[in-house]
Amino acid sequence: MPADASRTHLVLIPSYNTGERLFSTVAAARAQWNPVWVVIDGSDDGTGERLQQMATDDPGLRVWVLPQNQGKGSAVLHGLRAAKEAGFTHALTMDSDGQHPADLIPSFMNASLARPETMVLGRPVFDASAPLLRVRGRRVSNGWTQLETLFAGVGDSLYGFRVYPVVDLIAVMARQPWMRRFDFDTEAVVRLAWRGVKPVNIDAPVKYLTAEEGGVSHFRYGRDNVLLTWMHTRLMIEFVLRLPGLLIRKIRGAPPFQD
Repeated sequence: MPADASRTHLVLIPSYNTGERLFSTVAAARAQWNPVWVVIDGSDDGTGERLQQMATDDPGLRVWVLPQNQGKGSAVLHGLRAAKEAGFTHALTMDSDGQHPADLIPSFMNASLARPETMVLGRPVFDASAPLLRVRGRRVSNGWTQLETLFAGVGDSLYGFRVYPVVDLIAVMARQPWMRRFDFDTEAVVRLAWRGVKPVNIDAPVKYLTAEEGGVSHFRYGRDNVLLTWMHTRLMIEFVLRLPGLLIRKIRGAPPFQD
């Protein structure tokens, strides 16, 4: 495990009923970075208590257990606020279900350290385990995101393995009531781009684990696609209002359109 703790960048893992997979995910993240923070989002599978016990023997691991499930965005926001209070400037978010490549944490952190004014976004590289319906569905969401950001360069709108500037993301989330559940990842990149945070994309593999491999998914096609549709509807309405200002910034090469 890394002996020296970063004072600016941390790994933030929201988790809800991930079971045993959570512990291998946390162990993999700790092997690559210090510190790692986990927000247990109202899980009732006993993982919160076990992880808190692990943290007593690992100063590089901190755990928060929320009393009830509030959604991914809310869990991330809880961690972001604690990170800001502790003086951290950036947080790398990753899912707790083992889909994201922990071995790439140092590369993403180094990219963020080199350009701290940006958001470093994972651009997923799928293998045969990826459900075709979800791969095609995210193309639709990515197309809307490109339009909503006036083609600022968001490589993927849904992949949650990414480094955010803490202060900017807290400010974005504090101004509206959305981004608290499955809609968090996409709306975060759109609103950060509107705020002037440039996206930097890095390819990263994603693996969909089977139930036999310990994979856990809380994605529901009907419910979550309705949520995404409502989100893009809201964003498009606001995009129309923002379009003149975005065009001026793009012509001038102002953030997020700078090189």
